Amino acid sequence: GLSQYSSDPRTEWDLSAYSTREQVLEAVRNLRYKGGNTFTGLALTHVLEQNLKPDAGARLEAEKLVILLTDGKSQDDANLAAQTLKNLGIEIFAIGVKNADEAELRRVASEPLELSVYNVLDFPLLGSLLGKLTRVLCARITERSHKESAGSAVKDTPVNTGPQLSPTDLKISAVTSKSMHLAWSPPLRPPKKYRVVYYPSKGGTPKEVVLEGAESSLQLSNLTSQTEYLVSVIPVYDAAAGDGLRGVTSTLPLSSPRSLRVSELSHNSLRLSWKAAQGATHYLVLCSAAPDGAED
Repeated sequence: GLSQYSSDPRTEWDLSAYSTREQVLEAVRNLRYKGGNTFTGLALTHVLEQNLKPDAGARLEAEKLVILLTDGKSQDDANLAAQTLKNLGIEIFAIGVKNADEAELRRVASEPLELSVYNVLDFPLLGSLLGKLTRVLCARITERSHKESAGSAVKDTPVNTGPQLSPTDLKISAVTSKSMHLAWSPPLRPPKKYRVVYYPSKGGTPKEVVLEGAESSLQLSNLTSQTEYLVSVIPVYDAAAGDGLRGVTSTLPLSSPRSLRVSELSHNSLRLSWKAAQGATHYLVLCSAAPDGAED
């Protein structure tokens, strides 16, 4: 499976899309580069929520691997999102090119770092990693599969779907120009924590709030007025993740002063009065002479 990301992650194809090597290589040849920002945390969340689901082709018994390829430093919190994946047993391999931040790659990647972190100076040099990376990936899959079979039987329950692990009924209320209130119905099994991610739909820095699993509501503040926001509520467990709830709503415009009145006119002065705008701390009053021919 493959997803590209900038400020908005995009699934190019799911795990179940192709069944032969030739089909995958053809899809790679037809891939179009997606430019933009570097929101790695959002991309990792997208992979967890969208690409590693059974309906996207993820098999319950299969080892889960994520290979992150980036040429820059993340503009959001990649560490927290990566830790969520790693807590669920998902291996992350981090590959940096050009301006990637190696310290960040090492924080995001799974242990042992000498096998999971790679960095090259330019894109043509990625080819030099193929042999080693292929051997490492295959060895890790084999090693982990053997550990599973040698240990206790794997439980035959989905690790990331269903009402047991997923909240429902997201309600967004009390929307103002700068805030909104979120509330949801918790899953049957309370999560350890919730990750609430929100960001403007037309681009902007995603922000994140982490709540204890006993909480089921949150007040979002310091928002931008008259802006559409995307909201995700993701339950996190010790060894599983529930389906994320999603919502979208727009903040209100800033309130305006009303009922402008002009009084106490003289040859060189006038008095203005109006009904106050809620939340306003200052007013800017602009005055100019009417153009020639206009009514005084």
